[in-house]
Amino acid sequence: MIRVVLVDDQALFRAGIRMLVASQPDLEVVGEAGDGKEALDVVRMTRPDVVLMDIRMPVMDGLTATAEILARPEPPRIVMLTTFDLDEAAARAIRQGASGFLLKDADPEFLLAAIRTVHSGSSVIAASATRDLFEHFAEAPKPVPAQYTELTDREREIFALAARGLSNSEIAAREYLSEATVKTHISRILSKLALRDRVQLVVFAFEHGLA
Repeated sequence: MIRVVLVDDQALFRAGIRMLVASQPDLEVVGEAGDGKEALDVVRMTRPDVVLMDIRMPVMDGLTATAEILARPEPPRIVMLTTFDLDEAAARAIRQGASGFLLKDADPEFLLAAIRTVHSGSSVIAASATRDLFEHFAEAPKPVPAQYTELTDREREIFALAARGLSNSEIAAREYLSEATVKTHISRILSKLALRDRVQLVVFAFEHGLA
Protein backbone atom coordinates (compact mmCIF):
# COMPACT_ATOMS: atom_id res chain seq x y z
CA MET A 1 0.00 0.00 0.00
CA ILE A 2 1.14 3.53 -0.81
CA ARG A 3 0.49 5.70 2.22
CA VAL A 4 -0.76 9.20 1.42
CA VAL A 5 -1.26 12.35 3.52
CA LEU A 6 -3.46 15.20 2.24
CA VAL A 7 -2.66 18.78 3.26
CA ASP A 8 -5.13 21.49 2.19
CA ASP A 9 -7.13 24.13 4.04
CA GLN A 10 -10.31 23.30 2.10
CA ALA A 11 -12.08 20.42 3.81
CA LEU A 12 -14.32 19.76 0.80
CA PHE A 13 -11.31 19.45 -1.51
CA ARG A 14 -9.63 17.03 0.91
CA ALA A 15 -12.81 14.95 1.12
CA GLY A 16 -12.94 14.61 -2.67
CA ILE A 17 -9.30 13.57 -2.92
CA ARG A 18 -9.69 11.17 0.00
CA MET A 19 -12.63 9.42 -1.69
CA LEU A 20 -10.70 9.18 -4.95
CA VAL A 21 -7.56 7.78 -3.32
CA ALA A 22 -9.55 5.38 -1.11
CA SER A 23 -11.18 3.89 -4.20
CA GLN A 24 -7.83 2.43 -5.28
CA PRO A 25 -6.69 -0.95 -3.91
CA ASP A 26 -3.03 0.09 -3.68
CA LEU A 27 -3.50 3.54 -2.12
CA GLU A 28 -4.42 4.55 1.42
CA VAL A 29 -5.01 7.96 3.03
CA VAL A 30 -3.32 7.76 6.44
CA GLY A 31 -3.74 11.38 7.52
CA GLU A 32 -4.98 14.87 6.70
CA ALA A 33 -4.08 18.39 7.74
CA GLY A 34 -5.64 21.80 7.19
CA ASP A 35 -2.44 23.84 7.36
CA GLY A 36 1.31 23.41 7.21
CA LYS A 37 1.87 23.41 10.97
CA GLU A 38 -0.64 20.62 11.46
CA ALA A 39 0.97 18.77 8.54
CA LEU A 40 4.30 18.59 10.37
CA ASP A 41 2.70 16.62 13.20
CA VAL A 42 0.57 14.42 10.92
CA VAL A 43 3.54 13.47 8.75
CA ARG A 44 5.67 12.69 11.80
CA MET A 45 2.97 10.44 13.28
CA THR A 46 1.84 8.63 10.14
CA ARG A 47 5.12 8.39 8.16
CA PRO A 48 3.49 8.50 4.71
CA ASP A 49 5.12 7.65 1.40
CA VAL A 50 3.62 10.60 -0.48
CA VAL A 51 2.28 13.98 0.69
CA LEU A 52 -0.05 16.09 -1.44
CA MET A 53 0.70 19.61 -0.18
CA ASP A 54 -1.27 22.75 -0.95
CA ILE A 55 0.97 25.79 -1.41
CA ARG A 56 -1.22 28.55 0.05
CA MET A 57 -2.63 27.88 3.52
CA PRO A 58 -3.14 29.78 6.78
CA VAL A 59 -0.96 29.40 9.90
CA MET A 60 1.94 27.88 7.92
CA ASP A 61 2.11 27.75 4.15
CA GLY A 62 3.06 24.71 2.09
CA LEU A 63 6.52 26.02 1.24
CA THR A 64 7.58 26.33 4.86
CA ALA A 65 6.08 22.96 5.77
CA THR A 66 7.73 21.28 2.78
CA ALA A 67 11.15 22.63 3.70
CA GLU A 68 10.80 21.36 7.28
CA ILE A 69 9.54 17.93 6.26
CA LEU A 70 12.28 17.42 3.67
CA ALA A 71 14.92 18.33 6.24
CA ARG A 72 13.96 15.28 8.31
CA PRO A 73 15.59 11.85 7.92
CA GLU A 74 13.96 9.66 5.24
CA PRO A 75 11.31 12.19 4.22
CA PRO A 76 8.29 11.31 2.08
CA ARG A 77 7.88 12.41 -1.50
CA ILE A 78 6.00 15.71 -1.66
CA VAL A 79 3.83 16.88 -4.53
CA MET A 80 2.70 20.50 -4.47
CA LEU A 81 -0.91 21.38 -5.29
CA THR A 82 -1.47 24.67 -7.07
CA THR A 83 -4.19 26.48 -9.01
CA PHE A 84 -1.68 28.18 -11.36
CA ASP A 85 0.21 26.65 -14.31
CA LEU A 86 3.11 29.04 -13.80
CA ASP A 87 3.45 29.40 -10.05
CA GLU A 88 6.64 30.90 -8.62
CA ALA A 89 5.89 29.24 -5.27
CA ALA A 90 5.80 25.83 -6.99
CA ALA A 91 9.18 26.58 -8.55
CA ARG A 92 10.59 27.43 -5.11
CA ALA A 93 9.16 24.23 -3.63
CA ILE A 94 10.77 22.10 -6.35
CA ARG A 95 14.10 23.80 -5.71
CA GLN A 96 13.66 22.82 -2.05
CA GLY A 97 13.25 19.18 -3.07
CA ALA A 98 9.54 18.65 -3.80
CA SER A 99 9.00 15.95 -6.43
CA GLY A 100 6.77 18.03 -8.67
CA PHE A 101 3.49 19.86 -8.80
CA LEU A 102 -0.11 19.20 -9.81
CA LEU A 103 -2.87 21.56 -10.76
CA LYS A 104 -5.87 21.25 -8.46
CA ASP A 105 -8.15 20.73 -11.45
CA ALA A 106 -6.05 17.85 -12.85
CA ASP A 107 -7.94 14.82 -14.11
CA PRO A 108 -8.52 12.25 -11.34
CA GLU A 109 -6.66 9.54 -13.26
CA PHE A 110 -3.67 11.84 -13.67
CA LEU A 111 -3.59 12.56 -9.94
CA LEU A 112 -3.67 8.84 -9.11
CA ALA A 113 -0.95 8.11 -11.66
CA ALA A 114 1.12 10.96 -10.23
CA ILE A 115 1.00 9.48 -6.73
CA ARG A 116 2.20 6.12 -8.03
CA THR A 117 4.86 7.70 -10.25
CA VAL A 118 6.34 9.78 -7.45
CA HIS A 119 6.27 6.85 -5.06
CA SER A 120 8.18 4.67 -7.54
CA GLY A 121 10.94 7.26 -7.74
CA SER A 122 11.71 6.07 -11.25
CA SER A 123 10.23 9.02 -13.09
CA VAL A 124 8.69 12.39 -12.48
CA ILE A 125 5.46 14.30 -12.78
CA ALA A 126 5.31 16.41 -15.93
CA ALA A 127 9.00 17.08 -16.50
CA SER A 128 7.93 19.19 -19.47
CA ALA A 129 5.66 21.26 -17.21
CA THR A 130 8.53 21.64 -14.76
CA ARG A 131 10.70 22.91 -17.61
CA ASP A 132 8.06 25.47 -18.59
CA LEU A 133 7.88 26.57 -14.96
CA PHE A 134 11.62 27.14 -14.67
CA GLU A 135 11.85 28.88 -18.02
CA HIS A 136 9.34 31.38 -16.68
CA PHE A 137 11.09 31.88 -13.34
CA ALA A 138 14.70 31.53 -14.45
CA GLU A 139 17.37 33.00 -12.22
CA ALA A 140 20.97 33.94 -13.00
CA PRO A 141 22.83 30.67 -13.67
CA LYS A 142 25.33 29.35 -11.16
CA PRO A 143 28.79 28.02 -12.14
CA VAL A 144 28.67 24.48 -13.53
CA PRO A 145 29.84 22.09 -10.78
CA ALA A 146 32.80 19.77 -11.29
CA GLN A 147 30.71 16.60 -11.24
CA TYR A 148 29.03 17.61 -14.51
CA THR A 149 32.40 17.26 -16.27
CA GLU A 150 32.45 13.62 -15.17
CA LEU A 151 29.56 12.80 -17.51
CA THR A 152 30.50 11.06 -20.75
CA ASP A 153 29.61 12.70 -24.08
CA ARG A 154 26.69 10.29 -24.44
CA GLU A 155 25.47 11.04 -20.93
CA ARG A 156 25.57 14.77 -21.66
CA GLU A 157 23.44 14.20 -24.75
CA ILE A 158 20.89 12.24 -22.70
CA PHE A 159 21.07 14.86 -19.94
CA ALA A 160 20.23 17.65 -22.40
CA LEU A 161 17.22 15.77 -23.77
CA ALA A 162 15.93 14.90 -20.30
CA ALA A 163 16.38 18.54 -19.25
CA ARG A 164 14.09 19.49 -22.14
CA GLY A 165 11.38 17.32 -20.59
CA LEU A 166 11.60 14.35 -22.96
CA SER A 167 10.48 11.00 -21.55
CA ASN A 168 12.60 7.82 -21.73
CA SER A 169 10.56 6.57 -24.69
CA GLU A 170 10.96 9.89 -26.53
CA ILE A 171 14.72 9.90 -25.92
CA ALA A 172 14.96 6.27 -27.03
CA ALA A 173 13.15 7.00 -30.31
CA ARG A 174 15.22 10.10 -30.99
CA GLU A 175 18.58 8.48 -30.23
CA TYR A 176 17.78 4.99 -31.65
CA LEU A 177 18.28 3.37 -28.26
CA SER A 178 16.22 0.95 -26.20
CA GLU A 179 14.23 2.39 -23.29
CA ALA A 180 16.24 0.15 -20.96
CA THR A 181 19.47 1.74 -22.21
CA VAL A 182 18.08 5.23 -21.73
CA LYS A 183 16.93 4.32 -18.23
CA THR A 184 20.45 3.09 -17.42
CA HIS A 185 21.97 6.33 -18.71
CA ILE A 186 19.52 8.42 -16.66
CA SER A 187 20.31 6.41 -13.53
CA ARG A 188 24.04 6.96 -14.01
CA ILE A 189 23.54 10.68 -14.65
CA LEU A 190 21.45 11.08 -11.49
CA SER A 191 24.04 9.16 -9.49
CA LYS A 192 27.01 11.17 -10.78
CA LEU A 193 25.25 14.49 -10.17
CA ALA A 194 23.81 13.37 -6.79
CA LEU A 195 20.26 14.11 -7.95
CA ARG A 196 17.18 12.31 -6.68
CA ASP A 197 14.99 12.27 -9.78
CA ARG A 198 14.28 13.87 -13.15
CA VAL A 199 12.64 16.92 -11.61
CA GLN A 200 15.92 17.64 -9.85
CA LEU A 201 17.72 17.08 -13.16
CA VAL A 202 15.59 19.79 -14.80
CA VAL A 203 16.24 22.12 -11.86
CA PHE A 204 19.99 21.41 -12.04
CA ALA A 205 20.02 22.20 -15.75
CA PHE A 206 18.28 25.53 -15.30
CA GLU A 207 20.25 26.56 -12.23
CA HIS A 208 23.54 26.03 -14.05
CA GLY A 209 22.56 27.36 -17.48
CA LEU A 210 22.58 23.91 -19.09
CA ALA A 211 18.96 23.85 -20.29
